[in-house]
Amino acid sequence: MTSRSSTVAWFHCGAGTAGDMTLAALIDAGADPMAVSAILAGLDVDDYALTFEKTQRSGVTATRAIVGVFGAHDHDEKSGGQTHHHVHHRTWLDIDQLLIKADLPQRVRDRARLVFSTLAKVEARIHGVEPSEVEFHEVGSTDAIVDIVGVCAALEVLGIDSLTCSPIAVGCGQITTAHGQLPNPAPAVTALCALRQVPVIGLDDTRELATPTGVALMVALADSFGPLPALDVAKVGYGAGTADIPGRANVVKVVIGARHDATVTPNRGEMVQLFEANVDDVTGEVIAHTIAALLAAGAYDAWATPIVMKKGRPAFTVHALCDPIIGDSIAHVLINETGTLGLRGSLLQRWPQQRHDVVVDIDGYEIHVKMSNGRAKVEHDDAQRAAKELGLPLREVLSRAERAALENS
Repeated sequence: MTSRSSTVAWFHCGAGTAGDMTLAALIDAGADPMAVSAILAGLDVDDYALTFEKTQRSGVTATRAIVGVFGAHDHDEKSGGQTHHHVHHRTWLDIDQLLIKADLPQRVRDRARLVFSTLAKVEARIHGVEPSEVEFHEVGSTDAIVDIVGVCAALEVLGIDSLTCSPIAVGCGQITTAHGQLPNPAPAVTALCALRQVPVIGLDDTRELATPTGVALMVALADSFGPLPALDVAKVGYGAGTADIPGRANVVKVVIGARHDATVTPNRGEMVQLFEANVDDVTGEVIAHTIAALLAAGAYDAWATPIVMKKGRPAFTVHALCDPIIGDSIAHVLINETGTLGLRGSLLQRWPQQRHDVVVDIDGYEIHVKMSNGRAKVEHDDAQRAAKELGLPLREVLSRAERAALENS
């Protein structure tokens, strides 16, 4: 049996959570502000100033993160956790492109994109639109982008491999948002919690204790929700919310330490959506067409498994694996093509391996080959086309293309 140590951050959100509180907690725990700012400089965003200051909340010394946005003339929304400057309204696609083009460490980019895609998924459901049409208001503002990417940068600076989180406290009553008066907690917060079955604690407080930004960070990045896991504690930090609430420390607490795993396991993979449908009244040709349609619609993978249903009827389970952000589109294709009366689905994690494409020449025909860890996977359609034109057995073309790719790697 093998063993390895991983660095884990556990966030205590018993007073609520917000993006600025989470960032401040990581700074308080030792993340170098200059290193975090250097990573943030890779974003094509320059209309802000990020500062940190020491403060106290109910006798607890904590750090507060302050994002000053230049030209922020709209109204500020002050909550138990965060101050929102409602200036820029960006779509999810705008922000995703901003992150793709930014000069960021890969894990910072991947984590930030996952947070925003998770937010887009729930906002799309709330507003009844496609994820690509989602326009972020508070979450699309410059300070929210800095909070989210800043948290991901601080996690990188501290070398955090995985996150866990306590139950999250939420308020009650009504809150004021860009959409008007909404029930507290905000619809996005409850939708995010439902996505991962997050345990919550309701407090008799009309402040917005848990903001969509803060909850999205935990929902997208945390491996699990519950009590402090077994750790060799190394660092502790406290991130202060905007309000100093009498009788309750308005802070997010982070505990960082080493967890010793009995067996070697990969770091947390990327979140993916799995859809499945059992069908017993379609032909093999329809199944094949459905798989092709799912892949064309953007599914990572699609396949069918033979099964036996009631009364001994032969049938298939059609599976589709996709990014959660396009889940609605993939589900529509699966229903439309098979005529199924129902789907089931689950959120999973996947760990895609690094790969790259090479092109080899076989007697004048270009054949694409996927390369990964010394392995070569020849593109079947290219090889089949070359074999037909050259009058060669397919297995010979496959073998030559694989050998050529390995020799040139």
